[in-house]
Amino acid sequence: MATQPAHANQPRKEWPAAVDVLNENGRSDIVLLCEHASNHIPAEYGQLGLDIGHLQRHIAWDIGAAEVTRRLSVLLDAPAFLSGYSRLLIDLNRPLGTNGSIPVLSEDTDIPGNIGLDPSERARRAEIMFAPFHDRVAAHLDLRAKDGRPTRIATIHSFTPVFLGVPRPWHAGVLYDRAGDFGETILTGLRNDTALNVAANVPYVISRDADYAVPIHGDDRGIAAVLIEIRQDLLASRAGIEAWANRLAAALPMQREKAS
Repeated sequence: MATQPAHANQPRKEWPAAVDVLNENGRSDIVLLCEHASNHIPAEYGQLGLDIGHLQRHIAWDIGAAEVTRRLSVLLDAPAFLSGYSRLLIDLNRPLGTNGSIPVLSEDTDIPGNIGLDPSERARRAEIMFAPFHDRVAAHLDLRAKDGRPTRIATIHSFTPVFLGVPRPWHAGVLYDRAGDFGETILTGLRNDTALNVAANVPYVISRDADYAVPIHGDDRGIAAVLIEIRQDLLASRAGIEAWANRLAAALPMQREKAS
């Protein structure tokens, strides 16, 4: 007889689902992902040895990204997949086994609870938090392919205005590898607002060593996939979140399926 995992009988608030799925039957061809939606860390991890204030920082989640994703899901009638756990436990947008997957240093902050982890704990986090998220996304994409549905992927992130003392002037960036046409179309739409400073592949670039969703769910399947980065200070209010969701909804090229 199979045994239940150690967390199975603990409160759901401590161990939520690894993925929150919204509007899975939405008719847009856009599929939204938000891998850094949550800063949740179950109590057994003792905040990974960090002060509570660190869990409100970018090192724990992408501030404002979940709210933008949820609003975009409504505006586009698009399915959305949002993470349930903090990126400090395991980063859903980093390949397993890489330095960034379970960080011991994030920006300039040591993560004591991640130092010296044994293989079983690494495997446990992957099984509870990483695999269920990406398996659910993959299953959704498989079904769309089986049904012949057009698909594009947009993953929603946010970035800090200053990184290790260096200011970042951009309001947003659109990151892509093989999906250049898709990415540049989004940038063209955003540049309709001439006050915005937006650019391709800033403040990061897509790398197979440091990214997961775009190369694995997008490029490897032949699906156009981009990662959209919005500067966090622009998402500090409900008005800012609404404004950016509206901008992106207008900029994302979209095809709705015809009613049968």
